[in-house]
Amino acid sequence: MSLPALLPGLTSPVAAAYTRLTEVFPGLGIRELAAGEQAPRGGGWVGADELAAGGAALDAFLAWDNEQVVRDYGQRARPDVVAGFGLHRYAWPACLLVTVPWFLDRRVPRIPVEGVAFQRTLGRMTVRIEEFACLPGDPAAALPGARVVADEEALRAEVRDSVAEHFARILEGFGPRMRRGRRALWGMATDEIVEGLWYIAHLLGEESRAMAELELLLPGTEKPYVGTAGFRELTGPGGAPLPTRDRSSCCLFYTLRPEDTCVTCPRTCDAERIRRLSETA
Repeated sequence: MSLPALLPGLTSPVAAAYTRLTEVFPGLGIRELAAGEQAPRGGGWVGADELAAGGAALDAFLAWDNEQVVRDYGQRARPDVVAGFGLHRYAWPACLLVTVPWFLDRRVPRIPVEGVAFQRTLGRMTVRIEEFACLPGDPAAALPGARVVADEEALRAEVRDSVAEHFARILEGFGPRMRRGRRALWGMATDEIVEGLWYIAHLLGEESRAMAELELLLPGTEKPYVGTAGFRELTGPGGAPLPTRDRSSCCLFYTLRPEDTCVTCPRTCDAERIRRLSETA
């Protein structure tokens, strides 16, 4: 793909990608913090560093998930299930901070936990970008914080490293509450990378390219990630192709509704996937 030009007067390497993301998915708005600007706190905002610390801020964050389960399902979920729901609701948008600029513009920001804040009820995030990787010939290479890497594979490594740096800290906070081992936790992170970009690419009309890109990004041999992108194709009624994937982890929603699993859940058989995907199509 051709490298993007910078918009006139634009000093951010990722602003155009974040704007495009919000255009197709208004449920998530991302604002970059200016130099010296403090991340928002209070009013429902939580810093990623606060979640990583695993203290009172994480307790308050997970209280929302606990209340949502009781309200929507009329029962309480196990504490580890609630923690898994909370991790998903943070991790899905947080991964997009890295994967969407990579997918759209071939620019990979670093997002240390100290630079990210989240307002879940409004669907808003703030991020401070001080360093990013790009390819040779990218106009953004002249911007402060740019680091030019050799080729596409080197850029994929930057995606993996950026997400891993962020989630190594996040999982320190959530992990003790989730009763899962390291492999299972990183399986969840792997799934969030794949399913977030897969969904957004569908909205962008670039689902097939995203699937191919994600298979290269996660070939199954890159630690700490677990498993491959996991895509495969089923055949629907009349021979229609139905893309699906096999998750590396389970969100444990079946503990609330055993009959209502995710379509990509390892517990969902192919016949059920075909039925549900055909109805959606």
